[in-house]
Amino acid sequence: MKKTVSIGLSVAIMASSITAVAAQDKQQSANHQNNQIKSVEFNSMKAPSNIKNMVRTYTDAKLKITYKDGSVKETPLNYNQLFLSKDKIVDNKGEMIPAGTPIDAKGNPIVDKSVPEHPSYYVSDAPDSNSLITVAGKTYIISHYEYDSKDNAGNEVSGLPASMTLTQVDRNNKTGELTVNNSKKIDFSNVNGLWTPCNGSTTDWGTHLGSEEYEPDARAFEDPSSKANKAVTNFANLYFGDKSKANPYFYGWTPEISVDSNGKPSVVKHYSTGRFSHEIMQVLPDNKTALFGDDGSNTMMFMYVADKKKDFSAGTLYAAKFNQTGSENGGAGKLKWIKLGHSTDKEVKSIIDKGTKFSDIFDTATKPTDGYKAVKTAASKNVEYLKVKPGMEKAAAFLESRRYGSLLGATSEFNKMEGITVNKKDKKAYVAISNQSGSMEKEQGSVQDDIQLPAIKSGVTYQLDLASQQKDNGGSKVDSEFVPSAMKGLVVGEDLAKPDAYGNTAAQDKVANPDNLTFSDDLNTLFIGEDSSLHTNNFVWAYNVKTKKLSRILSVPVGAEATGLRAVDNLKNSRYVLSNYQHPGEDIDGKQITAVDKAKLSEAMKQSLGIQETGGVGYISGLPSGDINSNK
Repeated sequence: MKKTVSIGLSVAIMASSITAVAAQDKQQSANHQNNQIKSVEFNSMKAPSNIKNMVRTYTDAKLKITYKDGSVKETPLNYNQLFLSKDKIVDNKGEMIPAGTPIDAKGNPIVDKSVPEHPSYYVSDAPDSNSLITVAGKTYIISHYEYDSKDNAGNEVSGLPASMTLTQVDRNNKTGELTVNNSKKIDFSNVNGLWTPCNGSTTDWGTHLGSEEYEPDARAFEDPSSKANKAVTNFANLYFGDKSKANPYFYGWTPEISVDSNGKPSVVKHYSTGRFSHEIMQVLPDNKTALFGDDGSNTMMFMYVADKKKDFSAGTLYAAKFNQTGSENGGAGKLKWIKLGHSTDKEVKSIIDKGTKFSDIFDTATKPTDGYKAVKTAASKNVEYLKVKPGMEKAAAFLESRRYGSLLGATSEFNKMEGITVNKKDKKAYVAISNQSGSMEKEQGSVQDDIQLPAIKSGVTYQLDLASQQKDNGGSKVDSEFVPSAMKGLVVGEDLAKPDAYGNTAAQDKVANPDNLTFSDDLNTLFIGEDSSLHTNNFVWAYNVKTKKLSRILSVPVGAEATGLRAVDNLKNSRYVLSNYQHPGEDIDGKQITAVDKAKLSEAMKQSLGIQETGGVGYISGLPSGDINSNK
């Protein structure tokens, strides 16, 4: 009997204690919800060290939250996968198809016939940019599918039309968790399809700005035996079912996607923002100035100033002249802006629709010739000798922006210029140079050699100062308060002389090959996603621009690239960092890995996601809701 009473008393005491602790936790949680956050600090996770972790997307990072009353709370971050690109979530004419399947001009899925006896829909393994927007009370994610690494026969795919999805998501009011409600493909038939959409951005007015990277070379296209001709012709055949519609000037632009109150998307391409290898178009705080990433080698920095706010259908295009001022910590330089011209989307489109060719715009020479200027740009691997034909200046400025900018003296020596984001409060922008080498080094016999920086193959993320009262090369004031006037290295990678045990050829605790960038004003944090062959596993990083602390917060599968980064600071009192990954399993065989069994690692990748078979769309959660006082 005493034993029974003792047990009963113990249970009662324990229950009372649990109730008290629960009440205390509940009160503390309530206090935290009502207490303004003073600061947040990301605490880094370790890099994956075993096969289990190397083949998955995960985070062990934590967030330290300090409240104004002095209390501190540490919470774990989480990665939530919404869907894989191979998941059949898209309703297309009543048929459920994979999210990453491209459609043709008639809205039909494009079929991979590389294995004749087993035709199937193409499925992109390369989800890239995301935008999360809310329209009429409903929330949508717009996602890019950049390319398909290989067809069913294992061959690289040339000229495959790309695609985007519009996915409606539901939010759990208690947890903030997002789930897929429905998804549809976005129709690009009114703009002749979509070419290699890489990074993108979200506007303050609730639209998505996409991209068309690695524009086909219109000069090479005129040679029927060229790779450019093959790619564009293959695109036309797959998209239109008509090879005669092949035109390189259809591609290399910024598309803007809007969603109406009924959830219907619509697309325009902004031809007046220039044609080059559009990595991203980032609108600055005045909602009329935009900066662009131009991916590739021998590329150029562009700026566009719209005539009207929130309307990029008309404006003035500029290209930068880089004047180097230093080489420490990545490097530094002043930026001057060369005006290429003013135009409208309608005017540029009319030039394209006339059937204008490269040879209609430029005269060419094969060697140094009076009246011709030598240029070297990403459009061609060789030095070109060019002269603009009379009356074709506008066509040159907007259809061949990089070549024309080079003729006017702009710097065409940037290498792997990737993501751009903006810090509104501090009037700073950030640009990722994923691989600082090649054309950014001192080069013997270079056409210009404006940039002579140290080779850092693991890349540099630069900070750009945004200034007012800037003048262009003609002495006219640039109509913007946010003109980049100088840039300097901020987050610098470190190359290794030889691979470590995991096959890394860049320091594992530093950023290697920065690509996607997004900035949270509330958190004072620059998020950096890697596209690195120098890191065996790629990571997402959080860099506090005030404290300079760098923290690893996500690891993606071996061989995959971290893409789709977008900081969402306030969606119905929730915060997220959208984060995707693409082409998992790429180039495992090429890595010098000794820390784990490479054959077992490859097999584990095959058994989980497959080798370059699919990619993932998801987000990082665990970020605090409510007002954050860290900027004040």
